[in-house]
Amino acid sequence: MPAPVLAASPFGDEETKTTPPLLLDELSPYGAPQRAAPRPEPEAGDLEQRVASLRQLAGPYTGWCRGVYDRIKPKVQGAVTAGSDTYAYLKNPPKDFYARAGVIGFTGVLGVFLARRSRVKKLVYPVGLMTVSASLYYPERAAAVAKSTGDSVYDRAVQSYAALERMVNPPGEDGKVPASDDKP
Repeated sequence: MPAPVLAASPFGDEETKTTPPLLLDELSPYGAPQRAAPRPEPEAGDLEQRVASLRQLAGPYTGWCRGVYDRIKPKVQGAVTAGSDTYAYLKNPPKDFYARAGVIGFTGVLGVFLARRSRVKKLVYPVGLMTVSASLYYPERAAAVAKSTGDSVYDRAVQSYAALERMVNPPGEDGKVPASDDKP
């Protein structure tokens, strides 16, 4: 403990004893808790052992369910969002929406009646007639769909042509495709 400091009193010339400032631990009204001896943990009972074994058995199934849930959740959320967007759209539709939808639906039904006795016709006629009637009402969207479809069809045709060419003219031993002699 440090020695006491003598200082002058503000009330006179007497010297008084002062004590040094106290440490934070000395100011605390609570003392440090006494360290108790560690208690041994009780043995697991029969119920705890059964629950632990049940959790081990169910572990792979819960992992599988969690994986399925993680895969399905975005799809369900997308469907819910699409449903709520459709509801909001149909609650306040644009002008003449229902009339246009009725005409497009009627052409689909007409296509089903026109396509008798053939499964291919029952697929092609309704879809084709509905596409034509929808493109009459929405020409900008029909043009955009036709352009993107045309681009993808062209890409597929080029890929098919390249695959067919590789099958007809397999590469030689040196890895090069032999040149055809009948070039124009």
